[in-house]
Amino acid sequence: MPLADRVLKLTESETLKMAKMARELKEKGHDVISLSLGEPDFDTPKHIKKAAKDALNHGVTKYTPVSGSLELRKAIVEKFKKENNLIFDPSQIVVSNGAKQSIYNLCMSILNPDDECIILAPYWVSYAEIVKMADGIPVYVSAGIDQDFKPTASAIEKAITPKTKMLLFSSPCNPTGSVFSKRELNAIANVLAKYPDIYIVSDEIYEYINFTGKHFSIGSIDKVRQQTITVNGFSKGYSMTGWRIGYIGAPKEVAAACEKIQGQVTSGASSFGQIAAAFALTYSNRATDLMRKEFKKRRDLVIDLLSKIKGVKVNHPEGAFYVFPDISYYFGKSDGKNTIRNADDFCDYIMLNAYVGIVSGSAFGDNNCFRLSYAASESQLKEAIDRISKALEKLK
Repeated sequence: MPLADRVLKLTESETLKMAKMARELKEKGHDVISLSLGEPDFDTPKHIKKAAKDALNHGVTKYTPVSGSLELRKAIVEKFKKENNLIFDPSQIVVSNGAKQSIYNLCMSILNPDDECIILAPYWVSYAEIVKMADGIPVYVSAGIDQDFKPTASAIEKAITPKTKMLLFSSPCNPTGSVFSKRELNAIANVLAKYPDIYIVSDEIYEYINFTGKHFSIGSIDKVRQQTITVNGFSKGYSMTGWRIGYIGAPKEVAAACEKIQGQVTSGASSFGQIAAAFALTYSNRATDLMRKEFKKRRDLVIDLLSKIKGVKVNHPEGAFYVFPDISYYFGKSDGKNTIRNADDFCDYIMLNAYVGIVSGSAFGDNNCFRLSYAASESQLKEAIDRISKALEKLK
């Protein structure tokens, strides 16, 4: 029987595809090192887990308001004010089952059929697919490795049309690790301020994994405050991926629309998880700081090792836990059996010959690159890159 058109036009997640391939190879007895998933390898800090356990023991097991418990929304308001210079009240906060649902709610609330959403590329794999689910049209504005993968304000302005309804981007960025500076975000704000009917959606889920010393939110710029929606959550900075707690700060009418959408899809996030999330925001960030320092050490290690491999071009990402090397040097090369025509072939070759799981840049809007997550131990990273290097030596 036929399926809905919306399903047929969606693309399979490349990250999940590589994870599946890794599992199948492991089942056949191969020692696979998977560097394909965007998940911190640290456990959730003990004080956050204890807060959830205490909540369960005190009977916090019932529904919360769709938009989230008042306690958590107040904590988010204070976090935004103290750390991001963003001014909201609790009615402008919507807590969801992860930042991914937050972005889904936004697209469903804002985009009409054939509305355009400008997506800065490279981009997180789900952005384009969520826009398509909302019957919107993704419009990509791209930048390559020589531009540190950061599209310019002038390039963004050239992509704006009467159909443009939204700009969507992340900083720090998944998949590149690039961080937009205050100067760069001000330039983008100068452009978007001329178009007050275009919403700016800033995904800041990697805020705490930022090696520049200070995160800057575009929503703190006065001229675009009223049109900016800030997305964040607990998955990355607090290593709470499985907890599924994300949130937005948005204009009241947008927040109300997202609450309406969510009320018909999932209702609120888990009640005891929200208690733990509120505690995370009000407790010391020492555990998060330690994770960030460890990620920075790994980044430096990975960049050093990859830069020694002939033909691999690496920039210097300032956030998240990814590198996004350009490997177009290897296109057209062969080991006698396999010819590398593009990044997809490259990643399949590495998986099947080095047993290392990485993700093709085609999934993120750049066919010359691959994404490697360094959310793994130093020993795993060294072994994985050594295997990659030896496999590439066979290509002529």
